[in-house]
Amino acid sequence: MRTLTLAAVAAAVVLSAPAAAQDMAADQTTDQSMPATAPDGTKAFGIEPYVAIRGGWEQFDSEPNDAGIPQVNRRNKLNGSLVEGIAGVNVPLGAFFIGAEGNVAKGVSGDIDWQYGAAGRAGIRAGESGLFYGKVGYQWVNFDKRVDRSRDYNDVTYGVGFEVGPKDIGLGGITGNSGLRLRGEVQSMGWVNSFRPTLGVVAHF
Repeated sequence: MRTLTLAAVAAAVVLSAPAAAQDMAADQTTDQSMPATAPDGTKAFGIEPYVAIRGGWEQFDSEPNDAGIPQVNRRNKLNGSLVEGIAGVNVPLGAFFIGAEGNVAKGVSGDIDWQYGAAGRAGIRAGESGLFYGKVGYQWVNFDKRVDRSRDYNDVTYGVGFEVGPKDIGLGGITGNSGLRLRGEVQSMGWVNSFRPTLGVVAHF
């Protein structure tokens, strides 16, 4: 009787071993096929296009600069509020990201008529849906007719900024699902020849 029991146990082990091995292989395949994700549930690697709209203010100082922007007879400064549209793309790289964007802005009040430019960005992905970044680009500015000399100037721009999604600001949801972020940025034309804070909303796809 003991011999028959041992034989039955041995047979059960032999028959179950291939099934167990098959299950392990399936689990490994499933684990390997799962894509890596960032903390907010979005892809850790890929392409993330976006558009944005924001408002802000820019004030140019009266010091000589490479752009050649002249002094004016109103406290020697040029300034204006503006509304801006942006289109760009992010490339997530795990905990980091790089990207590029173009912008067009229209002056609402003050001396600025139009602005347009392009820039590259790089930074870190923070929290559930946050970004912190630095940027470098090139910007063209067109002043209104109150500027006596040429109205068009251009120079390199520098900036730093952040983006936070709904969950980071207490609204619930995750950016990867909602596709929205709040974006704040400070930018300068030339090496601190202007001060340009902006705030707006970014829609990611």
